[in-house]
Amino acid sequence: MSGSIGAGSEAQLSNFAHALHDYGYDTNDMPKTWTESFFALRSLLKEQTGKGKRIVVFIDELPCLDTPKSGFLQAFEHFWNSWASDKKEIMLIVCGSATSWMISHLIDNHGGLHNRITHEIHLSPFTLAETEEMLVANGFTWNRLSILQVYSIMGGIPYYLGLLEKDKGVEANIDRLFFAAQGELKREYNRLYTSLFKNSEAYMKVIETLASCKQGLTRKQIAERLKTTSGGTLTKIIGELVNCDFVRGYNTRERVIKQKDQIYQLTDLYTLFYMQFCHKAITDEHYWTNMMGKPVQNTWYGLSFERVCMLHIPQIKKTLGIDRIHTEYYSWRSRESMPAAQIDLIIDRADNLTNVCEIKYSQLPYSISKDEESRIRNRIADFVAETNIRSGILPTMITTFGIRSNAHSSIAQICLTMDDLFQ
Repeated sequence: MSGSIGAGSEAQLSNFAHALHDYGYDTNDMPKTWTESFFALRSLLKEQTGKGKRIVVFIDELPCLDTPKSGFLQAFEHFWNSWASDKKEIMLIVCGSATSWMISHLIDNHGGLHNRITHEIHLSPFTLAETEEMLVANGFTWNRLSILQVYSIMGGIPYYLGLLEKDKGVEANIDRLFFAAQGELKREYNRLYTSLFKNSEAYMKVIETLASCKQGLTRKQIAERLKTTSGGTLTKIIGELVNCDFVRGYNTRERVIKQKDQIYQLTDLYTLFYMQFCHKAITDEHYWTNMMGKPVQNTWYGLSFERVCMLHIPQIKKTLGIDRIHTEYYSWRSRESMPAAQIDLIIDRADNLTNVCEIKYSQLPYSISKDEESRIRNRIADFVAETNIRSGILPTMITTFGIRSNAHSSIAQICLTMDDLFQ
């Protein structure tokens, strides 16, 4: 059975009772409390136990059933601990989109359900390869650049990808979903965080704070910007945002050596796009089409390509042949040079080598100019000087369509393309 989002206790109990009835529970006296409901489920299951066959009990949107003062969690705990857990035939599977509830009441439960879970299934967003597979299966004939562009806006969320129309191009789809008056993903932001987290305003404040800083913030910095303490509540919020794939925590070489707090960076592509464009209440319903080829759109794709690469580190490591080597990866910004030198991606490797990666989005093979070569050399020099790194440096370029061979292209010792991310 499935809980109903936003429904009250009476409706949830009724849904549970009807599900019992559908599977053979035959009585005119339907249960009126959760204790009675789970005893009824127990009676129904007793008829099936002892036959040597697997019995699957599946409850979707479990957090919805735990309405205020309903006694659901206590009845659920008692059902499992007092009877069902001893029955080897019974497999109880529960799901819930309210991630904070699932984590605090099931996964990290310190009461009657502590250490009762035998397996967790963490559903991560699709990779580029999985996104391509889904779109091809649905009849799309888009090339990989178009798939990359869509991915850089809505990420690998199957529900969002399922809203795309194959007879429209990227720009028309983005206009329809984000900028039209009733665009489905234009209204998704508040619904998303409200459905996932109780007290969603606190989570959204952290998200909006992280959205203002590309490279991320420490927990202390987040607390300072929110004018709050960096105590248990903020730690809990950040931890759940990480568990939900909205945020990642990472270390730099300096922070590992000095045992400093992690840096937290917003990585959810849908949220980043929404915060950049939809949060401003743009009224042009054809905004993304009208921005084609203009700096606003090109800048977004450039920044987002960096984020997509960060989400595909396993694919990058596989291409580099280091997928079995321990690594730490991060962006880097100089604290000494003026203007501050930045490196898109550093991959510190346990084999005493470091890939210093420049990430460039382009709709053609990328051409390294004399000035660009000079900037890359200066960034590497600043990085080596400030970090005192002792490992060998491998200048690496990650581009959409590769590097155009010229007098300056030899600066890139290793070259990866968009296709490498689709592994």
